[in-house]
Amino acid sequence: MRDLLSILGDEGFRAILWLTARVAVATLALHLMAGLLLGYALARKRWPGRTLLDLAVTLPLVFPPMALGFFLLILLGRRGILGAFLADALGLEVVFSFWGLLVASFVAGLPLVVKPVQAGFESVSRRLGEAARTLGKTEWEIAVFVLLPNIRGALLAGLLLGIGRALGEVGMTMMLGGNIAGRTVTASLEIYNAVLSGEYERAGLLSLLLGGATAGLFLAVRLSLRASPPAGMGAYGL
Repeated sequence: MRDLLSILGDEGFRAILWLTARVAVATLALHLMAGLLLGYALARKRWPGRTLLDLAVTLPLVFPPMALGFFLLILLGRRGILGAFLADALGLEVVFSFWGLLVASFVAGLPLVVKPVQAGFESVSRRLGEAARTLGKTEWEIAVFVLLPNIRGALLAGLLLGIGRALGEVGMTMMLGGNIAGRTVTASLEIYNAVLSGEYERAGLLSLLLGGATAGLFLAVRLSLRASPPAGMGAYGL
């Protein structure tokens, strides 16, 4: 017990937790926006570029994380096409910084957010949209006030799956963040580092904290949906 308390009292340990929390909150915000936009776009059939977009969104699910992280490193590095532009135009260094951690976290969890949202949009009856159009509603109003309330369960399930995947990501995070002590070491990377150095108490405590955080999010989602379960909730076990 004393060892665990001393670990919790360590300033470096608290800094790791704070960095992980910042990345998680920013990732949730990005997943919410991108998940809705991409899920809605992919739910609409037969438009140019849909297959390519679907492939790009699904790629992190089937591509090895370390390999994908390497390609992102080449793209976003200081000499990469996109990385050089961001550095010259905005003075933004993505690799080996907070932004690199955010990119890795966002990319890792994105498919698990988009796919449930896409399925939710596809499951909503088209008659709802048609009825709203006859009442003079715009496509934007239909999406926000008609479709979105009916996919709330799918959206929350996707966000939960996405943040769980993002919190556990190591390969892409290591590539883009660099595993730099005091700067880019998140909780998942610290678990990896602690196991390598034989600090099993530290690794175990971090694992419990991450597991507790995701379990808490799961319970919060279930409680928020229990009163009025929206369409599509049961398909994701909530």
